[in-house]
Amino acid sequence: MSDGHHSDSVTRTGTRTGTRTDTSTDSTVVVIGAGLAGLSAACHLRGAGRSVVVVEAGDAPGGRAGVTTIDGYTFETGPTVLTMPEIIRECFDALGIDMDSMLSLSRLDPMYRACYADGSEIRLRQGRAAMTEEIRSTCGERDAQAFAMFSDRLEELYRLELPNFIDRNVESPLSLLRPVGPALALLRSGAFRRLEPMVKRFFEDERLVRLFSFQALYAGLAPQQALAIYAVITYMDSVNGVFHARGGMHAVPIALEAAATAAGVKFRYGQRIDSVLLAEGSRGAVRGVRLEGGETIETGRVVCTVDLPTAYRTLVPGIRAPRPARRGTYSPSALVWHLGVRGDLPSGVAHHNIHFGGEWSRSFEQLLDDGTRMADPSLLVTVPTIEEPWMAPPDRNVLYVLEPVPNLDGRIDWTRERQPARDRLMRMLDQHGYPTNIEVEVLVDPLDWQAQGLERGTPFSLSHRFFQTGPFRPPNTEARAPGLVFAGAATVPGVGVPMVLISGKLAAQRIIEMDPS
Repeated sequence: MSDGHHSDSVTRTGTRTGTRTDTSTDSTVVVIGAGLAGLSAACHLRGAGRSVVVVEAGDAPGGRAGVTTIDGYTFETGPTVLTMPEIIRECFDALGIDMDSMLSLSRLDPMYRACYADGSEIRLRQGRAAMTEEIRSTCGERDAQAFAMFSDRLEELYRLELPNFIDRNVESPLSLLRPVGPALALLRSGAFRRLEPMVKRFFEDERLVRLFSFQALYAGLAPQQALAIYAVITYMDSVNGVFHARGGMHAVPIALEAAATAAGVKFRYGQRIDSVLLAEGSRGAVRGVRLEGGETIETGRVVCTVDLPTAYRTLVPGIRAPRPARRGTYSPSALVWHLGVRGDLPSGVAHHNIHFGGEWSRSFEQLLDDGTRMADPSLLVTVPTIEEPWMAPPDRNVLYVLEPVPNLDGRIDWTRERQPARDRLMRMLDQHGYPTNIEVEVLVDPLDWQAQGLERGTPFSLSHRFFQTGPFRPPNTEARAPGLVFAGAATVPGVGVPMVLISGKLAAQRIIEMDPS
């Protein structure tokens, strides 16, 4: 469910009465949720000739990539960093629609402004030549020369992993060994060593080690414990480039929905699914979905993008969730502070700003092992009004402030910690030079994420420990309910905007395999 404004191209159908909607049972696929995973699935299914109905509880597309507007300020409520636009383009290509005619993307340069506790800064620049020069001027010739080799290594890992292990439905752990060539190449490349030591083999400057390994936290891991295979996230984030969508991140789901609508996908907003109907009641082949108002939609094929553990509990309660969803280790959560502020921005501020704390290894131990807040946390501060001034009133700005915090398995009582956490963020912003004359604010803590239906109160789902990745992650099919397919961060391939879009594509492929044309 998301806040925000819907596209004028939305097609609204159906009612909330206790009637039956005939969608020709197996010919129409019902997609639950109009977030990025659901939109991707809808595009790929429609591109394959399937009839598709998307049912969304909110009043607009986007899911967690939504927006909310308060007193003239517009806040993006989900992800703010956009990478791998080619994966977005695949959704449009599936429909035979030119993405550039519906969505304008541009490269951010710098991609990040990295600020360190000693007062120094490094700007993560677009393109190898520009970044090499940035490293040369801030870190020295030796590390500048190493950047080309480092980039080559990351690109090699990406080209091995994406087609063979990420953008592919895998059936079992044995699938990791097929095809044999890429699996052996990954092994030879050192992909199963630790990430941070791998980065240190290239760079002497500790600031670069942090800059090129902090992305492990996106996978729910410390750089010291993450495997080097997760350097693929660093490639997506720091080598291939960070992009900006004109109109903000929410422009991506708006454009995807508009393309899907133009291709014939039906969208039903403001309607929540009560249950997935199975042939034998608590299990068996899918026979339809029931809406909260009592209406049923008959179908034999459902793509569910509700957070997977929540989906098992609420939509198919007769089927026990896979063990990783029940017993697995979940990623840290995030304390997100949306601010509408008046005052001058810091000199040199960028769209995305990372403020690294002085502590590093100890901070990860506190977050991941102790279940406590980092004593000296690193912050992400995004300033979307640099590119999109319309998101705030004149001479004002929007700040998106993110601090990694433990999920609800941790040792924090957020009913007590919420205000002290907010006050510390205020002090840190002031120290970093951001305006703190606040006109509007919205604070989101793990209890708020949990209220949105996210397991353990984290928007980052299951962590990507090796035995929670690929074939070890909750699968996107359910043998006890044939016809039910999952998409989203808790299933394959995992967390992040590119991965969630791929999950929708993989779910569509599962449906197509069930009913080959």
